Amino acid sequence: MKFVDEFRDPAAARALVKSITQLAGEDEFKFMEVCGGHTHTIYRHGLEHILPPGIELVHGPGCPVCVIPMGRVDDAMWLAEQPDVIFTTFGDMMRVPGSRGSLLDAKARGADVRFVYSPLDALKIAGDNPGKHVVFFAVGFETTAPSTAVTLVRAKQLGVQNFSVFCNHVTIVPPIRAILESPDLRLHGFLGPGHVSTVVGTRPYRFVPETYGKPLVVAGFEPLDILATVHMLLQQIRDGRCEVENQYGRVVREEGNVQALKLLGETMELRPHFEWRGLGFISQSALKINGAYADFDAEERFSMPGVRVADPKACQCGEVLKGVIKPWECKVFGTACTPETPIGTCMVSPEGACAAYYNFGRMHREAADMIGQTAGV
Repeated sequence: MKFVDEFRDPAAARALVKSITQLAGEDEFKFMEVCGGHTHTIYRHGLEHILPPGIELVHGPGCPVCVIPMGRVDDAMWLAEQPDVIFTTFGDMMRVPGSRGSLLDAKARGADVRFVYSPLDALKIAGDNPGKHVVFFAVGFETTAPSTAVTLVRAKQLGVQNFSVFCNHVTIVPPIRAILESPDLRLHGFLGPGHVSTVVGTRPYRFVPETYGKPLVVAGFEPLDILATVHMLLQQIRDGRCEVENQYGRVVREEGNVQALKLLGETMELRPHFEWRGLGFISQSALKINGAYADFDAEERFSMPGVRVADPKACQCGEVLKGVIKPWECKVFGTACTPETPIGTCMVSPEGACAAYYNFGRMHREAADMIGQTAGV
């Protein structure tokens, strides 16, 4: 295939749905999409409405903005409000709520907070402002971590002294393992993350079928990719197979991006543990800057508060991230919590499940009724 339209062809979609319906029969299946990009595609194109009723897609902790706990957001705001600091971040993180508001609120209070498209943009700001210290808020899975690694290497080569990184990169395998060990959820298989897999490859997921007996298929991001992945999962189950397959072969390789992985190994190391929103502390589930690049580690340069902050009681982002509830089952969804006034992180990023449901109107009738009752309509 060469063009996007080919991945959205209605006739091909109908053929896939027909085959999926035949494979599913009268049985029920629950598959989790781990990547927030998949969640976005599913609800943007209404795929959950064209699949047979016996197939349920649930959302996992694959939105990098969504999984950051409030304590780390508070640390970011503390950094942003330090004297002579220019705090830089991706756009989504500007609106993520902490206990004292968001980075946008910190900016309104006078902090120099700027959004950038790349950590290299932050490094350039450091070069242009020698009298200030520039901090980059590094967030994301292994997908975005290589760009941070490249920037660290470049900063060291240039001898930049007024630049550091507040590293919050997380890794994909530990949360999948945590989901599989959770007593709250029973799954039949996984739609494996596409973006992360371009970096790590498909090998890291072998533990899913080998240890937990669940199939995993790495998926692309177009509607036909998602439907083809569901079909491949069902085919494995009907064939009595359980393995890792790669639907996204046009991009993902078994060995991943070797050069990117080498850069990560050169600049970062695993943290002993890291807190995830909704999943708590998970061992070796995040990256930190290693000793060779400690001069660029904001956590080494600043005495940060590091206080753990509990999520708002009304927000059920944690349950959404674990796939335990659908977004519309949260008490504040669509009423107190909207993209304009987010209470939880899942309503901030376009990849967040709550934002996807809200923005594309994919609410079941009972969800609409629930919202009406909550609002007193």
